[in-house]
Amino acid sequence: MKHIVLPLTLAVLMTSPIQAQEDQGSSLMEQGMELFWEGLRQEMAPTLDELRLLAEELGPSMRGFLAEMGPALAEIANQVEDWSTYEMPEILPNGDIIIRKKPAPDDPEHPTPSGPTDI
Repeated sequence: MKHIVLPLTLAVLMTSPIQAQEDQGSSLMEQGMELFWEGLRQEMAPTLDELRLLAEELGPSMRGFLAEMGPALAEIANQVEDWSTYEMPEILPNGDIIIRKKPAPDDPEHPTPSGPTDI
């Protein structure tokens, strides 16, 4: 019986410090993550404040724009199946906005320009 008690006692005594180290390690990891997130929050605070101020400044004009143009933009979005088939919008000197469809690569009536173009 003495031969069994001594090894069991040693095993119990040896696992106690290991368990304590694991508990301390996980708490150090948690503390490290908390410090990381706190530092990130402090670094981002000025940028987020600027973004909030910009949203407050632009909010009323954006609401007005969406109230007036929203239904028309929704109608256009419903009609267009693939936006990648269109050129970037072009604003003319008189304020008109033109969105041209890109020519198909095999369309002989509307060939793709071979060089730079002046708009």
